Amino acid sequence: MPQPMRAVMRPEQTAFSETEGDHGTSLARALDRWTALLGADHVLAQGTDLEAYRQSTLPAAPSAWAVLRPGSRDQLIEALAIARECAVPLYPISRGRNWGYGDACPVTEGQVVVDLGRMNRILEVDPDLGYAVIEPGVTQGQLARYIEDNGLALCIDATGAGPETSLVGNVLERGYGHSPAGDRFRSICGLQVVLADGRVLETGFGHYQDAQASRVFPYGVGPVLDGLFTQSNFGIVTKMGLWLQPKPAVTQVFICSVEAESGIAGLVEDLRRLRLNGDLRSIVHIGNELRAFSGEGGFPLDRAREGPPLSPELRGELRRELGVGAWTAWGGLSGSSAQVAVARRAVKRALKKPGRKLVIMDERKLKLARVFARTSLGRGLRHKLDAVAAALDLVRGRPTDHFLTGVYWRRPGGRPAGDADPRTDGCGVLWLSPVMPMTGPAVTRFMALIAPIYAAHGFDLFVTLNLVTERALGAVLNIVYDKADPEEATRARGCYDQLLDSLMAEGLPPYRVGIQSMAQLDQGSDVFWDVAAEIKAALDPEGMIAPGRYQPGRARSQR
Repeated sequence: MPQPMRAVMRPEQTAFSETEGDHGTSLARALDRWTALLGADHVLAQGTDLEAYRQSTLPAAPSAWAVLRPGSRDQLIEALAIARECAVPLYPISRGRNWGYGDACPVTEGQVVVDLGRMNRILEVDPDLGYAVIEPGVTQGQLARYIEDNGLALCIDATGAGPETSLVGNVLERGYGHSPAGDRFRSICGLQVVLADGRVLETGFGHYQDAQASRVFPYGVGPVLDGLFTQSNFGIVTKMGLWLQPKPAVTQVFICSVEAESGIAGLVEDLRRLRLNGDLRSIVHIGNELRAFSGEGGFPLDRAREGPPLSPELRGELRRELGVGAWTAWGGLSGSSAQVAVARRAVKRALKKPGRKLVIMDERKLKLARVFARTSLGRGLRHKLDAVAAALDLVRGRPTDHFLTGVYWRRPGGRPAGDADPRTDGCGVLWLSPVMPMTGPAVTRFMALIAPIYAAHGFDLFVTLNLVTERALGAVLNIVYDKADPEEATRARGCYDQLLDSLMAEGLPPYRVGIQSMAQLDQGSDVFWDVAAEIKAALDPEGMIAPGRYQPGRARSQR
């Protein structure tokens, strides 16, 4: 006879003082103790000190009560003990550059951000076995420079989010890059995690003293726990083993543009076959024409004074002027000369078709094209070649912020000179990332669903389709808006909410969400989220670590 189901005690049901006075007293006591532990320079509690952490590309985001900047795992453990004693929850971030998903802000009010950026040591790099052991503050630019400065025949998988973004932070969000190791979660080999009660967990073989295979065999023995600490609030990751790639002898980039919007279905079918049979090993990105337009600069206000969205006529004009198609796919070909030659032939056979343009570039061809671009006949090529150079860099494991230019589309004045920082530059962007089967009909239905929603809310449709696995497309939808315009910001949030609701109803949930969407993940009675809540209650019964993060019930109760 079946037993009655045990009631799930979610962490949001635990006792926690709700009066402002109690909070203020507890916070003041905790701040005094944190200051004694970390030093005044690493405990930020004043408005001006907190300003950078309160900025976001979202229309609105919760503000942190304070910010702690521990410099070591031991300091973090002591800071967490103080948090427990004073009942002040902590919200850990690696670098705070989670663009379009919440940046450095917590999910709900009433949390103290723990910025792990000072914990930025590269602890080990093995040049023969091809792995690194890093702390959460290590940036992808930092590790790439370390490899290059030490002349190692290795490279990282790089994303287009910029050199100053955290490797650990992106991997824990199960982000993806551009190389054959683009599904970054698969590169994890051993985590060190500080739990809410201060214990230190080592996953894989790492908990066995002197285990020789802890960085080369990810599973260890017993349950595989690593995945529990991605997209969760079960613990704070303080160290990660990460597999690197051999530096390829040859690196090339192919670029295939499709003239007609309807041509995307056939392109997806051809690319899937190339990925499934192994001819294409890197993640391929397919962007629509708005992606190309935004890479050239800001919104063309002189030609569209009524604002977005661009008219079909103007989009056609810009496509002709810039020489781009309705869709453009690009991906890397890397390996030995023989491997790349085989891949080139396969790509040409599959993608060279009527209505498409295919170009394959390497460093030598890029240099020749740059020479031509300086002539009168080559004017207008410079921006395209800059994009090709950036793509080659990413495939070779050299991080670049070139592709962040698109999020400045609606920022007055466009992208300023210097390094990109969408959060502090005042950009308005929300990212939404649904996943679908890699078939032409699936993409056609997807576009038919989202295009009317963008149009109804008055925004240009930015979409990239990424071949994340051999069988799945991970889309990235940008809602780019003028953050300085309150009405436009309100419409942006309305557009996002309708898109998310419609995608969920269609069976296309996102693979990750922003802080504003955590409450919408649980669509009703869901055993998955009940089990996740039970794990949270077991590991963090007082709800001290990132309340609401990938915790729909808690996020909903705090809204």
